[in-house]
Amino acid sequence: MKLSVLEHSHVNEGRSVKQTLDETVALAQETEKLGYTRFWVSEHHGSAALASSSPEILIGHIASHTSTIRVGSGGIMLAHYSSYKVAENFKLLEALHPGRIDVGLGRAPGGMPIATKALQEHKRVDIDLYPQQVMDLNAYLHDDNPANHRFPGLRAFPQTENVPELWLLGSSDGSANIAAQLGTPYAFAQFFGMAGDEALHQYFAYFRPSEYCSKPVALAAVMAICADTEEEARQLAKSNELYFVKLLSGQELGYLPSVKTASEYPYSPMELQMIEQMKARRFIGTPGQVKEALKRYADRMHLDELMIVSHIHDYEKRTRSYRYIAEAFGI
Repeated sequence: MKLSVLEHSHVNEGRSVKQTLDETVALAQETEKLGYTRFWVSEHHGSAALASSSPEILIGHIASHTSTIRVGSGGIMLAHYSSYKVAENFKLLEALHPGRIDVGLGRAPGGMPIATKALQEHKRVDIDLYPQQVMDLNAYLHDDNPANHRFPGLRAFPQTENVPELWLLGSSDGSANIAAQLGTPYAFAQFFGMAGDEALHQYFAYFRPSEYCSKPVALAAVMAICADTEEEARQLAKSNELYFVKLLSGQELGYLPSVKTASEYPYSPMELQMIEQMKARRFIGTPGQVKEALKRYADRMHLDELMIVSHIHDYEKRTRSYRYIAEAFGI
């Protein structure tokens, strides 16, 4: 089993943005030592609670402070951008850090409508063109622009010996079907959606081999929180529970709350019901409990890689959670 990391760079209650980003780099260094395969950072806009608004910049910074772990985006919100410019950015990252760069792509806007309008100002954006954008990006990355393309012969530089790994991300069967049709790897955001795992089933069922990917390759990003006791792990999870309750209600907090703040919050019956629904799709407990639950899920979904998300307010306890999971799996 390969284990990887998805990091959102939450600005934790009582912490500064600089402290948040320093802890993101420190977490990448620690998980590299622990044997994790990838370290992906997200893209979010217009949110005081999330410091990662430009993954390309953060990827370069993290890669320069690590040496072996793959670093990538989870993901680039491609509808906002030119496929050509994204290819240039990631080929430059690949040239700087050969064999270590992943480019994960998402269809979602990554922010509230007003931020999306600002990002797309003076542009005509059609989400139905997303598959074409993905194909264009793949062609630019591989120096394989067809003669009948809109820009025949156009190449993205710099020249690189290796090509960044391209993944499509999503929490619904829409992105899964696009990944299957285009023959790309697929990263399923299991931790985010309330629905089941139909997207992964769709991807495996309808995958078509492509020039760049001959067989289906998938991973799932899952929420996993590990501690010495199940009770402690449940306590640590409270920060994320309150954050997501507010997010799903359209009232995003400007920080990831502490366990104390989350424990003292007066939840409504509806909010408590939302939390119970979340718990059913999360992996929380002792190292043994988390390992067994994750292994059952991976076996059931035919996965050999899981990407761990651990939204824990206390940095030391978050690092410990990743260490416990790595040790449990023996990576």
